[in-house]
Amino acid sequence: MQGSSREAIRVAVLADSDTRWKWGALTARRITTATAEPTGFVLRGRATPTARQLAETGVSTTTPSEVTGAEFLRAVRDAEARGEGYDVVVLALVGGTVRAVLQGLADLCLDRRPVIVTGYVGVVYEKLTDGLLLRHGADVVLANSRHDAERFRAVYEGVGAGADSVVEAALPFLGGAPYAPETGRDTLVFAAQPSVPATRTERAYVLRRLIAHARLHPGREVLLKLRSKPGEHTTHLEEFPFQKLVRELDPPANFRLVYGHMGEVLDRTDLLVTVSSTAALEALHRRIPTAILTDLGVREALGNHHFVGSGLLASFDRLDKGLAPTPDETWLARQGVASDGGYERAFDAARDRVAELLALPAPPPITPYYTAETAPGYLPGILARHRLDVTAPETRESGLRRIVREAARGAYRHGVQRVAPVIRRLGEL
Repeated sequence: MQGSSREAIRVAVLADSDTRWKWGALTARRITTATAEPTGFVLRGRATPTARQLAETGVSTTTPSEVTGAEFLRAVRDAEARGEGYDVVVLALVGGTVRAVLQGLADLCLDRRPVIVTGYVGVVYEKLTDGLLLRHGADVVLANSRHDAERFRAVYEGVGAGADSVVEAALPFLGGAPYAPETGRDTLVFAAQPSVPATRTERAYVLRRLIAHARLHPGREVLLKLRSKPGEHTTHLEEFPFQKLVRELDPPANFRLVYGHMGEVLDRTDLLVTVSSTAALEALHRRIPTAILTDLGVREALGNHHFVGSGLLASFDRLDKGLAPTPDETWLARQGVASDGGYERAFDAARDRVAELLALPAPPPITPYYTAETAPGYLPGILARHRLDVTAPETRESGLRRIVREAARGAYRHGVQRVAPVIRRLGEL
């Protein structure tokens, strides 16, 4: 079979949250020569983004289709049947879902399967080994920095799995104008995370300190940048939204909650503060002063341990006194946010790897590390949980059946996003 020789490269992106959709769509553009917009799909589940969240990512004018895993596989199969098969599929998903989709794509037995690319949406600070082994089998596993590439290869080689798929790149959404102070502007932005910190006590502490900082510095604008509105979810569930916690307090006029595209918020930021958000890397790339909070400890559970050696660790007490940390240049270079002008070249290796695979007569077989032989007590549960079965006969759905199905989905989301967190909180009383 001849390699893919079409001038127009067709790319599909499957994501399971708003942040992963942003990563996947931008990655697709940076690692391929495709000129058309990637065909977007978002996976139906507890973190399915709303139209507002998708629009706020600012990565596409076309709204991705909401699908189940099986519906996505059918879309891939049907596209090939029409002679419009995808050349590249970017899987912007959690590890277990990546493994299940890999199995589904292998089982489709396409005449020519797409090149499969996956990776991580930000800092990898937990479940490194498990997440990597679940992603093994993709043709390209992108690492966002030299530091990550070394760790990824060490894991694969350490279990005897091939590490050729690991390709060093960078976070695809770094960019924006370099930091430029403005006379009369003094803005501190706190980049919130849905589940870091996780407890009500810790989140209330952060909120109180931000408000206290605003009172201490009346000439400074203090913005709490939020990822989602109550009822919406991102990659992680947010049980104690800052929007609700702030109702119990009386913040000053120079303290505000804000939404919107992170890049636009950073355009007016003079100090970015966070516990461990990837927004820190976006700010550092633009040379915006950045601080990583230590008030709740430097702990793996918080993810701020990733910033050990960065020179950015600071407490609210020190920020209250006017500290603006200075980053360590060696640490920055290893994290893919060096200011040497080489960011655009960071994706060259990934583009070359994808082009090399597309030029082959056929991509190599999908050979994941986790198989029925290597993980017989683990893999079946992963696959069963995702139920990616596309062999069932297709039936035309009646209007009533469709209405019932959509109502059931709505009830499920309400239960996951609203009722379950309340029950969990009651259980802690």
